[in-house]
Amino acid sequence: MKKIILLPFLLLLLPCYIFAQDDEDAFKIREIYDISLTKGLAYNTLDHLCNKVGGRLSGSPGAAAAVDYGKAKFETMGFDSVWLQPCMVPHWERGDKEIVKIVASNMLGTQALNAVALGGSGSSGKLGVAGEVIEVKSLDELKSLGAAKVRGKIVFYNRPMDPLQVSTFSAYGGAVDQRVYGPATAMELGAVATLVRSMTTRLDDVPHSGVTVFEDKSKAIPAVAISTKDAELLSALLEKEAVRVYVRTTCEWMPDKLSYNVVGEIKGSSFPDEIILVGGHLDSWDLNQGAHDDGAGCVQALDVVHTFNTLDIRPQRTLRCVWFMNEENGQAGAKAYAKWSNEKDEKHIAAIESDRGGFTPRGFTTEAHESVYKTHIKKAKEWDKLLSPYGLTIKPSGGSGADVTRLKPQMGLLFGLQPDSQRYFDYHHAPNDNFEAVNKRELELGAAAMSSLVYLLDKYGM
Repeated sequence: MKKIILLPFLLLLLPCYIFAQDDEDAFKIREIYDISLTKGLAYNTLDHLCNKVGGRLSGSPGAAAAVDYGKAKFETMGFDSVWLQPCMVPHWERGDKEIVKIVASNMLGTQALNAVALGGSGSSGKLGVAGEVIEVKSLDELKSLGAAKVRGKIVFYNRPMDPLQVSTFSAYGGAVDQRVYGPATAMELGAVATLVRSMTTRLDDVPHSGVTVFEDKSKAIPAVAISTKDAELLSALLEKEAVRVYVRTTCEWMPDKLSYNVVGEIKGSSFPDEIILVGGHLDSWDLNQGAHDDGAGCVQALDVVHTFNTLDIRPQRTLRCVWFMNEENGQAGAKAYAKWSNEKDEKHIAAIESDRGGFTPRGFTTEAHESVYKTHIKKAKEWDKLLSPYGLTIKPSGGSGADVTRLKPQMGLLFGLQPDSQRYFDYHHAPNDNFEAVNKRELELGAAAMSSLVYLLDKYGM
């Protein structure tokens, strides 16, 4: 009889318990934000990474210096263990400053264009190459012309990022095939060089680099990006006259080089076999300091550990921070990490990557193996009520990050920190992606968002 009376009483108490848990979590997340916004280390760490180390292209002395700095920094952060994980990375060198100019124009004479070689570009040789320019808007349009019309020419890809896309990442995805695969397609049809409109929504004089892919690197032709203003200029000129352009690049592929991921770990107190990873990629392009791409992500991930330590939160599950090497032109670090982790039969219940800039966070995008995704996202969405006061929501789509997506077979939920994207492509792969471009408070808000999600993942699992 007592059991029958007790059951309704317990059911009455259950909502009180749930509300108490929500209050406890809400207070803890408020504490996390307080620490991130007043005692965080992210901004100062980014300052050192950008201004003391600088550009960090895979295989370069800058990348090696970044690994050394990362290991030394990790060893001050209270990890149980810190190690370097080896990976062989591609090593491409830009060479001399690129020269790209319109020559002998009836209307302009000779005029230099703002240009940078794409990562993976071939060399023109010391004398450079010149050719008549053909403008196209797509790879298919170029293919339709055929080799007879392309041979000996310089192909100019000029499809802008779609301004009608609210998500600039969607606009980038709809245009970037020109940069990644366009030069190789032009080479196959006999072109002597390729010009590509920079991948940015801005109309300015800043050229943006980025990877381009040639299956046979020894046959790579010069491939350069020109600024959006110069793309507009060249396109308008082509409507009035035939245009010749001179291109000089001295890019060179070197033998692959040994590099490393930087890894730090705090062993879980209750569930050590369940891993939560936070990370970003340590490498950047050589033209800039890699502040938004992706110094910001690295220092935000590391600040999760600092915040937990400051609040004396000993994680129940193993917390691992990884600074991945070589995301930009090969993903060797991500491949090495996933291979090592899978061979150890590890279980990442979650992984969070920040690689979309240090702007104001709006939430997290997600992905997982299709067999577990519905269950995982349903649980994660319950945390929206705790994250929404900070302008965050967990989105049931959008992917995670290039370095963590390979962990999908481990059946965890993978997240990508999603900042406001409107300004990201002002800096992406461009010479202006430097420390001064990052707002301290926005960077710290991103670190707080990641720390809050890790707190919930650690407390409730997945």
